[in-house]
Amino acid sequence: MKNNITTSRSMYKAKDFRGTTKMLFKNLGRYKALLVVAVIFAVIATVLNILGPRILNQLMTLIFGQNYEVSQITKIGLLIVGIYVLASILNYFQGFCMSKVSVMLAKKMRSDIIKKINKLPLNYFDKHSYGDVLSRVTNDVSTVGNTLQSTMSSLITSTVTIIGIPVIMFTLNWQLTLIALLQIPIALITIFIVVKNNQKYFVRQQKYLGDVNGYIEENFSAHNVVKAFNGEAKSQAEFEKINKNLQVSARKAQFFSGIMHPMVVFSSNIVYVLICLMGGYIALKNNDITFLATIITFMSYTKLFNQPISQLASVSSTLQSTVAAAERVFEFISEKDEPDESEKNVTIEKIKGKVEFKNVSFGYNPDKEIIHNFNFTALPGQKIAIVGQTGAGKTTIVNLLMRFYEVNSGQILIDDIPTNTMNRTYVRSLFGMVLQDTWLFEGTIKENIAFGNPNATDEEIVKACTMANVDHFIRTEPKGYDMVLNEETNISAGQKQLLTIARAMVQNAPMLILDEATSSVDTRTEILIQTAMDRLTKGRTSFVIAHRLSTIKNADQIIVMKDGNIVEIGKHDELLKKNGTYKELYTSQFETGENF
Repeated sequence: MKNNITTSRSMYKAKDFRGTTKMLFKNLGRYKALLVVAVIFAVIATVLNILGPRILNQLMTLIFGQNYEVSQITKIGLLIVGIYVLASILNYFQGFCMSKVSVMLAKKMRSDIIKKINKLPLNYFDKHSYGDVLSRVTNDVSTVGNTLQSTMSSLITSTVTIIGIPVIMFTLNWQLTLIALLQIPIALITIFIVVKNNQKYFVRQQKYLGDVNGYIEENFSAHNVVKAFNGEAKSQAEFEKINKNLQVSARKAQFFSGIMHPMVVFSSNIVYVLICLMGGYIALKNNDITFLATIITFMSYTKLFNQPISQLASVSSTLQSTVAAAERVFEFISEKDEPDESEKNVTIEKIKGKVEFKNVSFGYNPDKEIIHNFNFTALPGQKIAIVGQTGAGKTTIVNLLMRFYEVNSGQILIDDIPTNTMNRTYVRSLFGMVLQDTWLFEGTIKENIAFGNPNATDEEIVKACTMANVDHFIRTEPKGYDMVLNEETNISAGQKQLLTIARAMVQNAPMLILDEATSSVDTRTEILIQTAMDRLTKGRTSFVIAHRLSTIKNADQIIVMKDGNIVEIGKHDELLKKNGTYKELYTSQFETGENF
């Protein structure tokens, strides 16, 4: 994997709980109108729920005092029913508003992540697994969206309830109110201690969840390799190890969060008993039977008061999980973008295709240089083949040419203009690419071929496919060019490669980069691909990463690389006569069938 699963736990500590919470609420600010409506509805509904027992107290006082009329009791009863019905309606609309806010926020977060992915330099993905990025898009954003609705609603109702109920209680009896309020400091102390010490476990939980996703993504994408090498047991053992880390962190997070609810319930029960004892004592002392109504009301309020305290305990753990997930999302979004080049407007009026490397040096890591003082010039229309053993630096040269990475020193020039003075998007538009790893997205054949040139006409697409030797295959399919390609589509590796060649032809870029992918196809398909490539490169400056040396005999120049240096340059016949590195590679390939 690209990242180290066994990273030290010290890296998983909560970074900035307060800062992440602040940023989360800042993002919520764009939905201010809906939030204000939700808050108003929640406050009114909570106030109505609080007033219910107070009005019920009046009803019970009348009944216990045996001084009432039926019409009076009916009016009060209908008023109580009306209050609770209205509170339920307002709660529904409050929940609807919060649900809409959470869904919209999750949508925005996903959009921000996708935009960020397109702005990140490639070296970010050298250090992070695709599964970890996927986990941020799915798991972390879903955690924020799913928990935010309940968290915000609970915070509003709990806050209003905790403030409102004591006010109503004081109007009934101050002694019983003081007893009821005893549970607040107990609950707050418990919540503070748990939140302070438990956030790191929620952060680890989300991080390990990303590790699990990364490992699954890696193994699923190479499932056939795992089975071919009988690596199922080893793969399962490694997954169990990573999954165990997730289990341990999740268990600790939930265990410490679970402490809060029993503590709150315990303190509530103690207060409940004390209210009954104290209320009974006051009723007996004053010989006031109507005080029983106050005791019953207080018991109702105590039960009602317990709910927001329990909710706050629950919300605190939910909020920790939400903030931990949001932290990973914001951390990704705040990663450093590729430098902005919107002001670079240097273009080449008429592309000739001269490409020059001047004293280019580069290393993926600053302390490890792999391309050393590279110098070479490709003339317009030339076909340049790059060969060498694995790790020689062939693909790196192409990455630098496309400005996927920036050179450490030196310059790359196109028609004598340095590429770093041009917008990288413009530089990449000058090259068509056919890679060894064919990439086709779910869509029609026509859409896949027109990917690099959305304005291509049907005639241009058919012409490109004919030149790429793939038109006949397409027309044999039931829907032809409108056939949808997906994971269930049964087309061969060679046919996929021909489709990518057709895509490059439709793009019609003035220069080409070819990762010659003929090593995994049969001889007949190899001939079709080679013929299509020859048509594609005609008249264009082309760089070919050669795997089968027999396919580059007609190259204008062959660059032989070793350890980031050019060791030989020349044509096929010239290099064979030198009896050097190229001759050694060529001979060994025909003897062993090895590809480079």
